[in-house]
Amino acid sequence: MLEKTFEPKAAEPRIYARWEDSGLFAPRAAKPTDGAADAYSIVIPPPNVTGSLHIGHALNNTLQDILARYHRMKGKAVLWLPGTDHAGIATQMVVERKLAAEGNIGRRDLGRDAFIEKVWEWKAESGGTIVRQLRRLGSSCDWSRERFTLDEGLNAAVRKVFVQLHKDGLIYRDKRLVNWDPHFQTAISDLEVEQKEVDGAYWHFAYRLSDGVTYQHPVAFDEDGKATEFETRDFIVVATTRPETMLGDTGVAVHPEDERYKGLVGRFVTLPITGRRIPIVADDYADPTKGSGAVKITPAHDFNDFGVGKRAGLEALNVMDAFGRITAADTPDVPAEYEGMDRFAARKAIVARAEEEGWLREIEKTRHMVPHGDRSGVVIEPWMTDQWYVDAKVMAQPALKAVEHGATVFEPKSYEKIYFEWLRNIEPWCISRQLWWGHRIPAWYGPNGEIYVAETEEDAREQALSDYDSEVVLTQDEDVLDTWFSSALWPFSTMGWPEKTEDLERFYPTSDLVTAADIIFFWVARMMMMGMHFMDGEVPFKRIIINGLVRDEKGQKMSKSKGNVIDPLGIIDELGADPLRFTMAILSGTRDIKLSKQRIEGYRNFGTKLWNAARFSQMNEARRVEGFDPAGVQQTINRWIRGELTKAERQVSDAIEGGRFDDAAGALYRFIWNVFCDWYLELAKPVFNGADEAAKAETRAMTAWTIDQTLKLLHPVMPYITEELWAELGREGPARDGLLMGETWPVLPDAFVDASAEAEIGWLVDLIGEIRALRAEMNVPPSAKPPLAFVAPDAATAERITRHRDLILTLGRVSELAVAEAAPAGAVTFVSGGATVALSLAGIIDLAAERARLEKEIAAFDADIGHVNKKLGNPNFVSRAAPEVVDEQRAKLAEAEEGKARLQAALKRLESL
Repeated sequence: MLEKTFEPKAAEPRIYARWEDSGLFAPRAAKPTDGAADAYSIVIPPPNVTGSLHIGHALNNTLQDILARYHRMKGKAVLWLPGTDHAGIATQMVVERKLAAEGNIGRRDLGRDAFIEKVWEWKAESGGTIVRQLRRLGSSCDWSRERFTLDEGLNAAVRKVFVQLHKDGLIYRDKRLVNWDPHFQTAISDLEVEQKEVDGAYWHFAYRLSDGVTYQHPVAFDEDGKATEFETRDFIVVATTRPETMLGDTGVAVHPEDERYKGLVGRFVTLPITGRRIPIVADDYADPTKGSGAVKITPAHDFNDFGVGKRAGLEALNVMDAFGRITAADTPDVPAEYEGMDRFAARKAIVARAEEEGWLREIEKTRHMVPHGDRSGVVIEPWMTDQWYVDAKVMAQPALKAVEHGATVFEPKSYEKIYFEWLRNIEPWCISRQLWWGHRIPAWYGPNGEIYVAETEEDAREQALSDYDSEVVLTQDEDVLDTWFSSALWPFSTMGWPEKTEDLERFYPTSDLVTAADIIFFWVARMMMMGMHFMDGEVPFKRIIINGLVRDEKGQKMSKSKGNVIDPLGIIDELGADPLRFTMAILSGTRDIKLSKQRIEGYRNFGTKLWNAARFSQMNEARRVEGFDPAGVQQTINRWIRGELTKAERQVSDAIEGGRFDDAAGALYRFIWNVFCDWYLELAKPVFNGADEAAKAETRAMTAWTIDQTLKLLHPVMPYITEELWAELGREGPARDGLLMGETWPVLPDAFVDASAEAEIGWLVDLIGEIRALRAEMNVPPSAKPPLAFVAPDAATAERITRHRDLILTLGRVSELAVAEAAPAGAVTFVSGGATVALSLAGIIDLAAERARLEKEIAAFDADIGHVNKKLGNPNFVSRAAPEVVDEQRAKLAEAEEGKARLQAALKRLESL
């Protein structure tokens, strides 16, 4: 007999060990008859080696595991390939902090080789944390194939790709603007930049026009916006939130159609402090409606300005060093007093000087978004520096066509827009990072600055011999590659490329990729580019399933500072992995997933419901029977549940195949809770307790068979409880062959759906449902058993009444069941299955009190409806409130209107008594 409850804390480690020891996580052996459709492969988005399991990982890996377990049970050779990312900045930061905490010398004092050794030591000790945590979630990855983006095989692949792309002219070195982190002394990607809203200001500076030039500037306008008054000015006003960058200004931009400044285009201003003469240029970037309409241009310290500078031919002058300090290295006209000054100290000094000298015209306080390093927390500086780049524009073209032509599809399709928008407007990809931990760039420099790109130093030396008569000292580039560079090779490098391996032959291209929308361009697009370039034009995956973002129950982003983070490991400790997984699946159909612990607890109750149903079945001697054939059952309820199970199997299979995990979980929930537990087992009770031994034997066998099939259908979503039930229920009846995980997915024939049984039981279920709903509406006490009468039923209904009399009396909680020519006095009528049914309530409920209750609740709904309508009728609320807030109010209105209609119908029934 099953224990009273399932104890996940004790069961999950034991069950996972059995799975892992079974060898089922690895792909099954190849068969001579296997074709491409017999393999299913998916590569895990590699989590950072420094990471711990967060709720986003729980969502993403649950969905992947559902796919892997489903296709494994479908008989396919399944490869779910796991691994971790070396996470350049994050790992280097962790180890540096560890060294500091232990009282060791810093990274630079330690030296590169010694520091790298320390990082590898840390990885050996602590780098497997997230992999162990993924196991706790139930992830059925093939751990024997686990990869690391810095392991030797991937290192070789990275070097080969870099060298080949350099030969193809698609990797080059250039001086461009990058996101520079002054703390870590490295360029970082846009994904590593966090925009924070901070208090700041627009400082309005007056730049004096050169050569004695003046112009007429409008200062008053009529109601049509036409200038009516002018003043003579010998200056032009610009505004900036970063005064320190003015030291690098090389131009002022105005819009070409701005009438105020048309006559000034081609003229010059004299930059305060430096005395630098800089031109006024026309460019669409300048917005006539913002501020003065004139914009200072600092090409070396602003991405938009860099573009203007390119178009206008303006010089790009670096006025900061790698630490964010002012330097005159590129700009000798910067006064010596600013040399070495921190950028924020320089800001204060420049503003003070502007005020003193009279060219500060206004300080406009504001709150604005400022980029910060997500790891360092310091303000990011756009900075001109020499870096390595990939010509992403060229590489993007095949990746664009692949999705345009359907070789790879997005689910949901709407996410194609993000992919297309980024690839069609792609910029060169900066791939070098000024770090020590990572793939060191395979480029060596000769004594005269020549660059030799090669897979090994030996190959670089051979190249150098063409420039020198004898061997010379070569110095390898100090930089490492962007982490996303090695991740871009993940689908094929993890399968052994550049070697021609069996895994590549069998599992590439992969079937699915499950990932988040925020890395469509950082990772997904780059995998498409690299995969198609190096794998003979083949896409790396056929389908990309984008999962949503998990938020708190109010739709707010989770953060430690808000205290609203849900820790998946804490949930697993308390409630088990299955409720968390089921919650992730059933909520996965939206972009923003509103999650609360209460929801997870609710789905734990779902697992408990199934456990109790299995236990109830055991108590009633429902056990598997050798040779039982569900096709031959005779009892109506057994033919009905067979059909309901068949429909559920279709729904679950179609939903998982289509990547609609919410639909799959919803179908499972409805069948298990609403159909099997609430109805079938209730309808089976009289049979279990009856005297018809044949019916009893058939229903017991059918119950056991249905539970077995249900466990198979639920297993991909809730693997632990289903595996435990499979083992425990297998102790009775024919011996089990093995684990549920290795069972075959049920594919039930259409003939299992029996129309007559469906109509018969459907009639009964609808009738009982109507009685229960009416009792609830009319506030009938649970202990009360009112009489029920059918009014002039037809012959078919009369026969059904006779057949199901006992069930109607028991499940409907009615005292008697009659057939009448007219509804009895004091009865409330309703229609069910085409027949008029009367429930006698006279003397059972207090009519006056019930009328008062209904009227009070209707009034409360009216108040709610009025309040919400007032909100939704306010254009300011609809236009300014967050979309999810507006949707929530609309849902609240629909719910209130539905509730009011239901109570009005009850009141109308009451008034008929």
